[in-house]
Amino acid sequence: MAKNTSSSAFRKIDVDQYNEDNYKEDDCGESQSPPVGPDEKEITNFINQGKNIEALKTVLRNAPISSRNQMVKDAALNVVMQVLLSMKSSQIEEAVNALDRDQLDILMKYIYRGFETPSEGSSGQLLAWHEKVHAVAGVGCIVRVLTDKK
Repeated sequence: MAKNTSSSAFRKIDVDQYNEDNYKEDDCGESQSPPVGPDEKEITNFINQGKNIEALKTVLRNAPISSRNQMVKDAALNVVMQVLLSMKSSQIEEAVNALDRDQLDILMKYIYRGFETPSEGSSGQLLAWHEKVHAVAGVGCIVRVLTDKK
């Protein structure tokens, strides 16, 4: 038999705070210094020296993934596209094999962003990159990119 209590403490809980529609993203990442993205001069120096793979690694390592500043993200996209389009077709597979899983996911994000804003001759080059990244990282890479909230 249930106890009858006169306690009404359970009625003071705000059940709406647990509703999925009221979800708010954490802001703790932005309170720290936001990433400013890759250094364009450093990347250009790598490209001019023929160190395209090192340029790609540096760009992906300094990607402003958690930044909410769209201008920073667009500037990083331009630098990544510069690196991707400067690489020869014969170097793509070697470059992709030099990356780890997280860097491949970030690269795939930039490939899809590049498809959003095509420039002269970039679509064919991006398709070649997509093919090589897919061959190394598999379908999981594509799924992670398409389901990522960032």
